[in-house]
Amino acid sequence: MPRQHPLSSDTVAAYALDGAVVLRGVLSAGELGTLERGIEHNLTHLSPLALVASEPDDPGRFVEDFCTWQNNPAYSEILRSSALPHIAAQLMQSETARVYHDHLLVKEPGTRQPTPWHQDQPYYNVAGRQNVSFWIPVDPVPLASTLRFVAGSHSGTWYMPRTFRDSQAKWFPEGALAELPAIEAEPDRYAQRAWALEPGDCVAFHMLSLHASSGVGPGARRRVFSARYLGDDAAHALRPWRTSPPFPGLEQRLPDGAPMDDPLFPLVWPAGA
Repeated sequence: MPRQHPLSSDTVAAYALDGAVVLRGVLSAGELGTLERGIEHNLTHLSPLALVASEPDDPGRFVEDFCTWQNNPAYSEILRSSALPHIAAQLMQSETARVYHDHLLVKEPGTRQPTPWHQDQPYYNVAGRQNVSFWIPVDPVPLASTLRFVAGSHSGTWYMPRTFRDSQAKWFPEGALAELPAIEAEPDRYAQRAWALEPGDCVAFHMLSLHASSGVGPGARRRVFSARYLGDDAAHALRPWRTSPPFPGLEQRLPDGAPMDDPLFPLVWPAGA
């Protein structure tokens, strides 16, 4: 059963306004140990969805994996029994919270590969405004290599998703969506939010929030677990492209526009649901 973790009205309001907030001390020392074990297990048991997102000549290595929580008891415990479900419901201003998926992101020491500016929503097979992603490091993350957000970018504009390595538009036809603005060139227009993090802290952000990060230093390892939740208005959105992550066979169980009521996406809030 998830732990309760009441948030201040200011935190909920900041999430609604900026699309990203920092949350301090969300995981206990015991939960951090559980999560770290889960990450190391994941790294030694990568799924078929895993990928290396860094170039072959990168001195480090950027590894990602998706949707392994059902085979990783440590991940399942964090997704279901930590304070995350309660926090998710509050930030989404939703009566319910259900697991969407997990995402492992590990940048080994010296990884140069940046994560370019992008939104997550265009890659997903879900519609609705009530959603939240938690970016949870188990290593200290200095400001130089933390996740950065464009404040208020979750307001509704969808930007063209492009491949991280070669900037190709693989999901939408060219011209179908707005191109990314010149975020770094216009800091006054595109105000950023970013926080240094200690183990136990996390950032929460909307799936439409523009975000990016840099590489990591030669002496730093950045192991991150991302937990994603859906709220009351989440609905299945059939896409004419391959979603990331894919959910094979889901379209046979859930028609377009149906609530995300499926064993893949268990209801974890309210407690006892």
